[in-house]
Amino acid sequence: MLDDRKLAVLKAIVTDYVASREPVGSKALVERHQLDVSSATVRNDMAVLEEEGYITQPHTSAGRIPTDKGYRLFVDKLASVKPLSAAERRAIQTFMTGALDVDDLVTRTVRLLAQMTRQVAIVQYPVSQSSTIAHIDLVALTTERLMVIVVNSSGRIEQHVLELPAHDEDVRSHVRTKLREAAIGKAPADAAGSLGLLLDAFQPLERAVAIPVISVVLDLLASEPNSQVVVAGVPNLATFDSAFQSGMRPLLEALEEQVVLLRLLGEVSGDRDITVRIGQENTAQGFQSTSLIASAYGPSGAVAANLGVVGPTRMDYPSTIASVRAVARYVSRFLLEG
Repeated sequence: MLDDRKLAVLKAIVTDYVASREPVGSKALVERHQLDVSSATVRNDMAVLEEEGYITQPHTSAGRIPTDKGYRLFVDKLASVKPLSAAERRAIQTFMTGALDVDDLVTRTVRLLAQMTRQVAIVQYPVSQSSTIAHIDLVALTTERLMVIVVNSSGRIEQHVLELPAHDEDVRSHVRTKLREAAIGKAPADAAGSLGLLLDAFQPLERAVAIPVISVVLDLLASEPNSQVVVAGVPNLATFDSAFQSGMRPLLEALEEQVVLLRLLGEVSGDRDITVRIGQENTAQGFQSTSLIASAYGPSGAVAANLGVVGPTRMDYPSTIASVRAVARYVSRFLLEG
């Protein structure tokens, strides 16, 4: 176990290195921080920290930088989460206000996280654990073009435009009514089963419209938004240090793979507090040189999804944790109230 003085030295090293991107020496620590000890004492403490694996010396005669183990101790014991300012809280609310549907909400969320943290943001689509079909509509665009709209109880809207034989409002109204009777209030799988048995409810002349419409509705019900992860802020990678950028290709490739991103987010704790994975703690391919700060979000028991940010292990953990936590809580309230 490290004593309080060595913990203070480690905290100072992490803080300075995150801010400056330069290895930290004992003289700089004494000058910048209220350690109340000599440079020689700090050097001895740094030697112990290095021996224990919390810091390392990247080059001969250079200062020290934190290791993954050092960052972990910093996050677990030393970091105080920076509270968001009133201006930051207002910015979140302003940015998120007016989201039209779940797609818009996810887009706004991932952009907001990337802007606030200046990292790469990743957001998984929210998926209701008890989602049902809330609404179906058929909207005539022309006499031969129809928009099919399906809305589920979590607010997700799916739509598709169809080219159909010319038909009148009576046919369209009858098809719409039967679709609603078969699907609304049911889980997608149950609704799909009912729709598959629906053709006998239509007259032969109506089937030219009903068959393609039912086919489209079945396709929309089969979509799996929980398998979608949206990414924003990839250009932020260009602002990180050259050592990180030199090994960035596996990360860029991983950010394009939905399965890899789902696995990464799958490591998030389900207790709705913040999860921090540092360096090699990330088992997902391509992320071993990064840190993940993430949170589950959504009304408890209703929606299960995760969001977070990925960046170099040399990141501002207190501020990033605060931003991720605040955004997750705001999105959860939005979904609950929506």
